Amino acid sequence: MNEFTAELVGTFLLILLGGGVCANVSLKKTCGHDSGWIVVTAGWGLAVAMAIYAVVNFSGAHINPAVTLGLASIGELPWSDVPKYVTAQFLGAILGATTVWLAYLPHWEVTEDPATKLGVFSNAPAIRKPFANLLCEIIGTFALVLGVLAILSPDALTPVQQDKLGGEKAAELARQGWENSLKPLLVGLLVFSIGLSLGGPTGYAINPARDLGPRIAHALLPIPGKGGSDWSYAWIPVVGPCIGGVLGALVYKMLWM
Repeated sequence: MNEFTAELVGTFLLILLGGGVCANVSLKKTCGHDSGWIVVTAGWGLAVAMAIYAVVNFSGAHINPAVTLGLASIGELPWSDVPKYVTAQFLGAILGATTVWLAYLPHWEVTEDPATKLGVFSNAPAIRKPFANLLCEIIGTFALVLGVLAILSPDALTPVQQDKLGGEKAAELARQGWENSLKPLLVGLLVFSIGLSLGGPTGYAINPARDLGPRIAHALLPIPGKGGSDWSYAWIPVVGPCIGGVLGALVYKMLWM
């Protein structure tokens, strides 16, 4: 599997499972209807973990343009690779959202509220204040990228261990440690924690592909009574995570590298 395919598949799984929990909680006459925010945040955390496990050995499992931009900004990914990663992530997100629509096909018609239907696909603020909403997405994504890089850092080895092993050997051990490790699950728990702590104001997109890809799917799909796709808000879950991701990576570089 090449990097493009891995990022597409990983983001597809992320949105299939993450968007799926939103549908299960929000749409009427589902078994999980109205089961609450804890279920939503737990579902997204598990979705992230499962997506990472699926493709990390092929592409690094960015599954998020904010992560890709953050890594590129600190020299951990060539800028020439960014378009490939980001394109795959958006395509995977659109496909994942479309599959969620198919999985819940009978439930769109019985759910009357257009905002509820849109909420399955994309984020909306609890209080619409553009600057505050943007700031919340920046903070959430900052926490995500800084936390992810800290969790995955090969510098978890002590300086003495690194001196004995050499930098190249330490990096190789870190890569091998992904297989059958708990690190993807820890990243999922981080996403769960961010959702519980910082997700209330905006629904915590913290991933441009997670919001914009499904929002595009919402606009294109024949969903009965769907209403508009709220394009006036759509820039915030894209710009905020991009800023937060780069800031998180830069702070990581200052403190860990």
